[in-house]
Amino acid sequence: MPELRRRVLFTAVVLSFYRLGSWVPAPGVNSSAIQNYFGSHASGVFGLLSLFSGGALSRFSIFALGIMPYVTASIILQLMTAVVPSLEQLKKEGESGYAKITQYTRYLTVGFAAAQSIGYGYLFKREHVLNVNSGRLVLIVITLTAGMTLLMWMGELITKRGIGNGISLLIFASILTSAPAGISAWINGGPFEKLFFPLVALGVIVAVVFVQEGQRRIPIQYAKRMVGRRQTAGGATYMPLGVNMAGVIPVIFAAAVLALPQTIGSFAPATQSFINTHFSQRSWTYLGVEAALIVIFTFFYTAVQFDPVDQADNLRKYGGYIPGIRPGPPTAQYLDRVLTRLTLPGSIFLAVVAVLPSIFINYFNFSQATSRALGGTSVLIVVGVALSTMRQMESQMMMRSYEGFLR
Repeated sequence: MPELRRRVLFTAVVLSFYRLGSWVPAPGVNSSAIQNYFGSHASGVFGLLSLFSGGALSRFSIFALGIMPYVTASIILQLMTAVVPSLEQLKKEGESGYAKITQYTRYLTVGFAAAQSIGYGYLFKREHVLNVNSGRLVLIVITLTAGMTLLMWMGELITKRGIGNGISLLIFASILTSAPAGISAWINGGPFEKLFFPLVALGVIVAVVFVQEGQRRIPIQYAKRMVGRRQTAGGATYMPLGVNMAGVIPVIFAAAVLALPQTIGSFAPATQSFINTHFSQRSWTYLGVEAALIVIFTFFYTAVQFDPVDQADNLRKYGGYIPGIRPGPPTAQYLDRVLTRLTLPGSIFLAVVAVLPSIFINYFNFSQATSRALGGTSVLIVVGVALSTMRQMESQMMMRSYEGFLR
């Protein structure tokens, strides 16, 4: 298929430019000093931030911020859409409203990127990792902010002209860059690590695929009705409700929120020791907060993606109904009840899969490189994004086959 081939090649080219930019250092930065600093702080939140930036932060390259400021801005805009009437009205306007919300997200992303760049610059200068004057520091902040803006544009290009969700694919590519180091550490690890770690990774992959593909199919019956002078025939179909409709987005959201304390701590040095102690990837506080945030964001993102009231109104508008359920508010209540009962185990599943491998790794003393590259959060995001991208490729091929059948 030429169209699908062009989309895949375009995605590969954009991701190649992203990886190339991850190795280009910001002006006036001593890369060896930065890497030595990250080598001594690899077990903290800096290790997680470097993981989501594909190692660009540990080299302080032009893409050092990664795509996480955009994810954080998206979280805040989606929260505000649910509580701010003007934004809620924009959401109901359709494509034009979504375009304005996207524009607001871009502006907020640039603001977050600038603030995070200033925080990193201030922190590394205070730690004597960056020996630069004020003018050079401003240049570094501008470079990192511009790099984040370029990454946001590249992600939107992939979504529009490539295959899959661009932002998710950038995170996907960032995590995969640490896989070779994780595999090497696993090969050189002890016999217990060599034996049990593949079982943990394989169990996570199987569980993710099993739950991601799970559906509850709500039967829908359409009655005969008149459209103009013609009578449409009724029929039976179903409404698929996924066990985990939010996908891996809650895990990415939780990681983005948990990255904020380190940025805040860079402005308040007195809180740095507390943040490093309680918000490292191996601390119980971090794992507990991560699990709670995943459950909360799963419910929130599912509610944003699927509105039972709108679905019930659309069914009634087109003459559809659920057998045994009255149209209108009773249908909305039924869909809401079913969705809640599906989302609860789905959210708990996401939290367990993200946290349990980390606990397992902590107790059995697996290497840091292995746990960071092949831990629960990393495998969950990689498998989820791969499944989503594969579905889009299959839909492209099905559309092509359907067109050929019509001809």
